Amino acid sequence: MNKKDGTMAQEINPQAIMEFLKPRMGMRFKTWMNICTHCGLCADTCHFYGPSGNDPKMVPAHKVRFLKDLLKKKGRVDRAYLEQVYDTIYHECNMCRRCSLYCPFGIDIASLISLLRSLLFFQGVAPEGLLKAIENYKVFGNQMAMSQEDWLETLAWCEEETQEELVGLEIPVDKQGARMLYTVNAREPMFYPQDIMEVAKIFHVAGEDWTFCSESGWDDTNLAMFCGDVKTARSIVENTFKQADKLEVRHVGVTECGHAYRALRYEAPGWLGYKPKQEVIHSVELFHDYIRDGRIKLRHKLKEPTTVQDPCNVVRNGGLAEKNRRLAEYLSEDFRPMKLQGNYNICCGGGGGAMPMGGEMRKHRLKSGKLKAEQIRETGAKVVFVPCHNCIDQIRDLSKEYDLDVKAIHFKEAICELMEIPDEMKPPEDE
Repeated sequence: MNKKDGTMAQEINPQAIMEFLKPRMGMRFKTWMNICTHCGLCADTCHFYGPSGNDPKMVPAHKVRFLKDLLKKKGRVDRAYLEQVYDTIYHECNMCRRCSLYCPFGIDIASLISLLRSLLFFQGVAPEGLLKAIENYKVFGNQMAMSQEDWLETLAWCEEETQEELVGLEIPVDKQGARMLYTVNAREPMFYPQDIMEVAKIFHVAGEDWTFCSESGWDDTNLAMFCGDVKTARSIVENTFKQADKLEVRHVGVTECGHAYRALRYEAPGWLGYKPKQEVIHSVELFHDYIRDGRIKLRHKLKEPTTVQDPCNVVRNGGLAEKNRRLAEYLSEDFRPMKLQGNYNICCGGGGGAMPMGGEMRKHRLKSGKLKAEQIRETGAKVVFVPCHNCIDQIRDLSKEYDLDVKAIHFKEAICELMEIPDEMKPPEDE
């Protein structure tokens, strides 16, 4: 069966389904499935539930019913059934884990959904956008199919452009023994090179000892994770840590991307079977600590009212709620937190692979993002700090869809606008 072209290319083998599920249905998963009392407390936690008109099918506990069904039926299901599974686990869930936060038993619905996605991938079923990215990882080492030559050329001209603004700035590549190997979302060199230039400026002013790597490992995204392709997910993080070991760095820095941070910091040890030597640091931590410690000084703060998006994989699943909010406060004269913030934030609807899934997911993510749009509107903010690539694209789409009239930006854009530049780094004025 192949979701890529909308056809069912191979027969469904019940035995293969059971052979896949049985070794993965350990006591933890069995306990979660058996302990659920269907109390409904998870219903209102889901950003798909309210905008659906409180459709019972959108209750998180209901979405994982397929696991029990598959076990009960011993894998004897038809193609229409697997299509129904697909629609639920991809179009009706971002695996944000907010429901688990409110569950009295702490049932991890996202892990159960992830298992179903793995099963479908094993059956040859996954969204076209994710399948294409996975193929690019395998061939090129990054999701955008960027060649090593193009990557290095992009870094070279980013350095050249940025040197005109800051004297002495360098974008180091393969620097041996640097403190940190910095990694980016492959969309940055492909579509948003200003992100690379902005972070280079911040690192230069902060006096950071850092480097990029030239070979596969610089793209920190891991879209294979979203469809349960553990083999590819493992190879992606392995590429990064191999480069980190080769360059003998002590830290791996992650751009403003949520799932990349989660993959490298929290999922990688399980996939690899060992704990990497390097500490993984999200850019929110880096930028927060630079300002806190005085390595970056601000000329002034943003005067427009601001709020901050709490990306699920940076905050609820990443532990950076406090630093994310404090960084926003550092940069704002008029900071206005959303009503449900930090670990309790409502998912924006762009995660879990929704953005790279492309057109097939668009109507679902825009509808599910209604609650986030309402939250942003309630703050009255004009600027939304968004430390995640998928979140920022989603919030920009939500702003258009729901007439929010807000500007969504990464933290580094604001920092570059506001930070003091030491005199010795200022270019000489034209005569």
